[in-house]
Amino acid sequence: MLDRFDTLDQRLLDDFQRDFPLTPQPFAVLAEQLGTTEDVVLDHLRAMQSDGRIARVGGTVRPNTAGASTLAAMAVPEERIEEVARQVSRLPGVNHAYLREHDWNLWFVATAASAEDLARDLEAIRLETGLEVLDLRLVQPFNIDLGFPLAGERRCMTTRADVDADALRDSDRPLLHALSQGLPLVPRPYAALAESLGWSEPCVLTRIDALLAAGILTRIGVIVRHRAVGWTSNAMVVWDVAPERMTEAGRALAQVPGVTLCYQRRIVPGVWPYGLYSMIHARSRAEALEVLARAAALPALNSVDHLPLFSIRCFKQTGARLQREAAA
Repeated sequence: MLDRFDTLDQRLLDDFQRDFPLTPQPFAVLAEQLGTTEDVVLDHLRAMQSDGRIARVGGTVRPNTAGASTLAAMAVPEERIEEVARQVSRLPGVNHAYLREHDWNLWFVATAASAEDLARDLEAIRLETGLEVLDLRLVQPFNIDLGFPLAGERRCMTTRADVDADALRDSDRPLLHALSQGLPLVPRPYAALAESLGWSEPCVLTRIDALLAAGILTRIGVIVRHRAVGWTSNAMVVWDVAPERMTEAGRALAQVPGVTLCYQRRIVPGVWPYGLYSMIHARSRAEALEVLARAAALPALNSVDHLPLFSIRCFKQTGARLQREAAA
């Protein structure tokens, strides 16, 4: 699928999704590896951001470390989908919103500076729309780093299990928020970021390195918009796994090549029994179903009830908001 893009774009999309250089001129480092110039690299990245193939060059933050986040779902009548999607998407804390194939059809990720702020945001959506909102908080992650190879064979991508939450300083929050929005596409992005924060460039680089080492930042690199580069058949598969089998099943599921995210979330008794979630990103529905068949054949998931919820439409996809609006 990448072969329809310029060769340099292919390399930028596939080779630099993580381990982005922590040096004053990172794009010059990329240029040296690619056999081109810093200006050319920046021009290509700006073009791909402009046309929607990448969301940003920046960071992804481990959920519920620097703020609060949740996955939420709503059962929206068909005739109200456009209206409710607009209402949900205009909330600053909503950074992903998708229409999926199910009665619970509108799914969104909401982030906020605190659990209290997040609860208020969800209540505001409930009151404005008059619809129930399922609040499906994260319980434990098995793979939460959506950075996978776009070319070559599928392989498993897992997230480190440990995180040193004590490494986070209150002063890091503006930095994490800025990285979740994206680095400036300029020759010295860390210096530009430092200036916006009132920090020094060495301080920015030191803190990013520390936050990566602690697992609070899961990666720094090119954040790809997968639908825009041909991965258009994407399914969130939910599994009704017994609590005592959850960890075993989650660890096994995260190891399946083609499973790009995997985590446990809260259930809603009597409404939503599915506690194990996995994402499959694929280039066709048939390819996604092949990955699902391999997952369903795992001993830990044998005969477990599950639902593939294919995405139909993306309403919003931005970086997470980790500060209150005024502070941000």
